Amino acid sequence: LVSPVQFIGLAEESGLILPIGAWVLETACAQLKEWEKSPASRDLKLAVNVSARQFRQDDFVTMTKTIVEQSGIDPSRLKLELTESIVINNVADTIEKMHRLRSLGLTFSMDDFGTGYSSLAYLKRLPLDQLKIDQSFVRDISADPNDAAIVQTIITMGNTLGMNVIAEGVETQVQLDFLRLHGCKTYQGYLFSRPVPLAEFERLLQG
Repeated sequence: LVSPVQFIGLAEESGLILPIGAWVLETACAQLKEWEKSPASRDLKLAVNVSARQFRQDDFVTMTKTIVEQSGIDPSRLKLELTESIVINNVADTIEKMHRLRSLGLTFSMDDFGTGYSSLAYLKRLPLDQLKIDQSFVRDISADPNDAAIVQTIITMGNTLGMNVIAEGVETQVQLDFLRLHGCKTYQGYLFSRPVPLAEFERLLQG
């Protein structure tokens, strides 16, 4: 296995991120369609990370629309994860594209929120459904008052703006208890499961 940390940067530089990104979207939609057949999985949403270079393509919205329509999925089951760097490079273009994709039924998550140059001015203008609390803040919430304060602030802000808030990198019961106490209802991390192949994930669903 090769970590994304090792290959994403190279893929961006070489331009390979464009065919890779298209393949990921096609594969995600095909999987959502397959999951529709089972009661255990038909209500699942699938999140797909979108790279800056991919999102900046002139035909990104058209390409995504074609893939979604050809797959026949319920578009509300597909979530696109964007990073702050995508937004701040061209806010007007980002908002325009997001609204066009939102009109198709897709939803959006802001990945690694708080690690970049967060701006409340653009945050209130984006049609976001979810904020993801970066694991760097979650890791020490029980020991570092600053991290704890940042996490509480993001949760409160997200909830006030009507967004779902998800904490990533949850590895201990103490972290989970803190997040629950302060109003975060969605989590991901090794406390629940490590990343697993599809077949094993589907076995976990059957529970």
